[in-house]
Amino acid sequence: MNNFRKMIWIPVIMLSVLALSGCTSDTASTRESEVVPAAKTEAKAGDTVKVDYTGTLSDGTVFDTSEGGDPISFTLGTGSVIPGFDAAVTGMKLNESKTVTIPVDQAYSPYLDTLIQTVSRDQFPADSDPQVGDRFEAGQADGSTLVVTVKEVNGDSIVLDANHPLAGQDLTFALTLIAIE
Repeated sequence: MNNFRKMIWIPVIMLSVLALSGCTSDTASTRESEVVPAAKTEAKAGDTVKVDYTGTLSDGTVFDTSEGGDPISFTLGTGSVIPGFDAAVTGMKLNESKTVTIPVDQAYSPYLDTLIQTVSRDQFPADSDPQVGDRFEAGQADGSTLVVTVKEVNGDSIVLDANHPLAGQDLTFALTLIAIE
């Protein structure tokens, strides 16, 4: 009989606690139908993240930063950022900061001499005056465009470079994960 009494008192105590806390059976069933997602604390593939960052070259030159502007927002695992940046953010915890160096092959690729081409000045619009460092979109045979940089101007010939400006360089990023959605 003593065991029976203990078993009855446990549910009565539980109901008293629920009633005192405001969680009656009606409220509890209503709350069960409201699904509130748990806060995401670690970034994984498929998550949209926001990251504050500063990117530097091996000599310390800052080539890009979100400081004074908006953080970068992207979805992990979709290829929307360089592979090394994506990999560096994957697994970070919310509000975590770290510094990573991304090697050339995980950044903007090695510098390829095959992407250098000399073209005639008459391939540019007549009213243009290409200068070293200028960037242009060049039409391709398949209809796509490629961004090229004027590397040299030699009279009637112009040397164009289709490598990304950061190709061939390891990149260091100071990162802070500020949101996971």
